[in-house]
Amino acid sequence: MTPRGPLLVDQLRFMAAEHGNTVAYENLADDSTITFEDWERQSNRVARWLGKQGVRHGDRVALYLESVHCLEWIVAYAGIHKAGAVMVPVNTRLSINEVITILNHAEVAATISGGELLSNLNALRDGTHLGRALGVAALGVAALGVAALGVAAQRDRPDDTDLGEVDLTDVDSWSALEAFDPEAIQVPVDLDDMADIMYTSGTTGLPKGVLVRHRNVAMIPNCAPRWSGAGWLHGAPLFTFAGLSFIYNPMKMGLRGLYLPKFDATRWFDLVAGRQPLMAFLVPAMAELLAAHPQFGDADLSSLAAVSIGSAPLAPTTLATLQAKMPGASVTNSYGLTEAGPAYIVMPKDQATIRIGSVGKPMSPMEVKVVDPDSDVQLAANAVGELLVRLPGARREYYNDDIATAAAWTEDGWLRTGDLASLDDDGFVYINGRIKDMIIRGGNNIYATDIEAVVLQYPQVREVAVVGVPHPVLGEDVGAFIVLRPGSAFDRADFDAHCGALLADYKRPRTVHIVAELPRNATGKIMKHKLRESLGAEPRTTE
Repeated sequence: MTPRGPLLVDQLRFMAAEHGNTVAYENLADDSTITFEDWERQSNRVARWLGKQGVRHGDRVALYLESVHCLEWIVAYAGIHKAGAVMVPVNTRLSINEVITILNHAEVAATISGGELLSNLNALRDGTHLGRALGVAALGVAALGVAALGVAAQRDRPDDTDLGEVDLTDVDSWSALEAFDPEAIQVPVDLDDMADIMYTSGTTGLPKGVLVRHRNVAMIPNCAPRWSGAGWLHGAPLFTFAGLSFIYNPMKMGLRGLYLPKFDATRWFDLVAGRQPLMAFLVPAMAELLAAHPQFGDADLSSLAAVSIGSAPLAPTTLATLQAKMPGASVTNSYGLTEAGPAYIVMPKDQATIRIGSVGKPMSPMEVKVVDPDSDVQLAANAVGELLVRLPGARREYYNDDIATAAAWTEDGWLRTGDLASLDDDGFVYINGRIKDMIIRGGNNIYATDIEAVVLQYPQVREVAVVGVPHPVLGEDVGAFIVLRPGSAFDRADFDAHCGALLADYKRPRTVHIVAELPRNATGKIMKHKLRESLGAEPRTTE
């Protein structure tokens, strides 16, 4: 039997038919599990429940649940698609003002929530928490009405709407869904219909909604995998591009999803040793914590055949440390972005320890090129410019933002990534940071990642972010925000000697800020605009 149909949920339907009683996904926070059959049947009920509330084909349904409720999250995700609706994952770390902005921009017809987050929405509905000041009535939150799944329909519901309470985060309340038919349901959708609107976690300000259509929602095509029962361990927030990827991709590779909602290095080591997963995904911040952990040297990581590190560049020294620890595994720093969708750059295992600093080569049919950011002229090998990517027939766009779409995508389908990069003679990609992160000091172009790699070699440094700081003569100078290792003291003279031995004079950090932590978004990327904003506010500087 092979999967029939091109929709993402067709893969779940197939797995339920072929492996119904097999555990598909595990929540490692409380060791709860869900089988393929339960996932399929409960999501069918959710789809019918949404229809009962008045949700129709093409309606946007926001999913606003903490990742600790991952099993409920993935059931709701499938149910939204089966209802023919458009899923809008909402970053649970945002302020309520930011949440309202996203719900308004996406023009949501309904919001699925639970627990404390649902209470926040109910408070808005009742006007007890900034409701009137935010003009929430225009959003339709005033029509929430359902403590249940937290659905807020903008249209009038049918007269026979059942407003029975079903909080998805309350296990005892699942029984209320039993009244709905669990058999197969799919509101018809076309491949060009909207599937998801994903708001970028953003490192430079207000996120934009990336519109994903059913034809390009999946990175790995539907298939009939050989079920191994091995695990794929990850912990990326489910509302992110990376998090969504690890809902259906494990099953397509015959693997069980093992989800760790809150990362803890000690817990991660214990899980790998005890559960023996085949694959794992990390963001660079997690990788840095693992490599610096006292348990790292003795940890049993022998089961891992592949460790993918993504969402941001990783320091070459850290990558080399992980590769040396797992010589039999493919340990790579891969590259992808929400706007590019299925377009992905990955490092072949046999090149991982040879192409130091590279994130790999594009997976066919993806195309890449490096251009001059000012002229769009394609640059020669090894020259640094803006990375452009293209995946024929799978271009994405920004929802309700034609201006931003036109600025990000060229007429012939190339996506301007905003990343500085170079291609070597063999087509391997090297990321040098964001264009906005390039420091121009007295006419010299300086790439922050080059300096960060050197600073991370200093024994007392655990993390670093390098940014341009204003200078009255040079325009910009080099500033470093440093998080020290626990118990470490910082000797500025010794640090300067370290940098002086490895960096040209004009690249050395002139300003050093010692901070307790670096601001990061949900995918682990450092929000450097927050650091720049702090320069005039907090004089935590050693000159």
